[in-house]
Amino acid sequence: MEYRRLGASGLTVPALSFGAGTFGGSGPLFGAWGSTDVTEARRMVDICLDAGITLFDTADVYSDGASEEVLGAAVKGRRDRVLLSTKAGLPTGDGPNEAGTSRARLIRAVDSALTRLGTDHLDLFQLHAFDAGTPVEETLQALDRLTSAGKLRYVGVSNFAGWQLMKSLAVADRYGYPRYVAHQVYYSLVGRDYEWDLMPLAKDQGVGALVWSPLGWGRLTGRVRRGQPLPEGSRLHDTASFGPPVDDEHLYDIVDVLDDLALETGKTVPQIALNWLLHRPTVASVIVGARDERQLRENLGAVGWRLSEEQEKRLDAVSTRTAPYPHFPYHRQAAFARVNPPLASVSEG
Repeated sequence: MEYRRLGASGLTVPALSFGAGTFGGSGPLFGAWGSTDVTEARRMVDICLDAGITLFDTADVYSDGASEEVLGAAVKGRRDRVLLSTKAGLPTGDGPNEAGTSRARLIRAVDSALTRLGTDHLDLFQLHAFDAGTPVEETLQALDRLTSAGKLRYVGVSNFAGWQLMKSLAVADRYGYPRYVAHQVYYSLVGRDYEWDLMPLAKDQGVGALVWSPLGWGRLTGRVRRGQPLPEGSRLHDTASFGPPVDDEHLYDIVDVLDDLALETGKTVPQIALNWLLHRPTVASVIVGARDERQLRENLGAVGWRLSEEQEKRLDAVSTRTAPYPHFPYHRQAAFARVNPPLASVSEG
């Protein structure tokens, strides 16, 4: 397993990490992801640790806290061998203070997460979404106090827009609050929007990307193909409406190239899709999930090798989409490129 620094922090994380969204699964979304119990979760953790995966990610909204509870039970007795990451900020109830990132909500959310996970600290705590109703200063001050109290080691965010992240970093710098070192983002061959604003920002500000849904919400498993119905057992039957939309023809074109590369490399379609992500700029760790041991072991096959430069270029070409304004058309003009380097320049770093 390769290990990398998380953004501009001193924390070292594995290139692949494990997402516990399948643990204790219930409800229309998380139940479709999986329903791994404690016994199965311990086995998953065993396999991960043997392979060098030490970072485990969850959230309070995953099955109403059941994911945190199962993960906590699965790592019991080996807490010093793992990094625990969780998130809060999305609604967990109908009450007026059961959503967002106010001081009251964050203190309660962290304490509840610590109880469910059976630990006295979180290695990484991330805001699950931006809360426009709470002053950024209040949120960061609360995180500062929780960090000073020893409950949090590092802080990050998830699903922030570029201006939201940059404003937060500026406020942190102004008052000396902890800086966000991680941004958990949606990024895949069928969803490259991260590259337009958030990747250059991350490179400039030292924020590491933790990638969620690297297989495009289950579309890059090798089982979804042109001219064929969705296979039985695909979670897309129940969860497609919850995730980022993808144009079918664009997906099929990408899968065609992945199929060609699978023949050339002897790797599977998901292994190739994950490997491409592992070598993208600013990516600190790619979060993989699994409903069973077979799926987990297949995902582990994404590390320890690399596509050739020519193969990566083929995937880049088939998966790229025209960037929205103001990135297009100005980023392609040489006069502007001298003062505003295009993404290609960012990607070389």
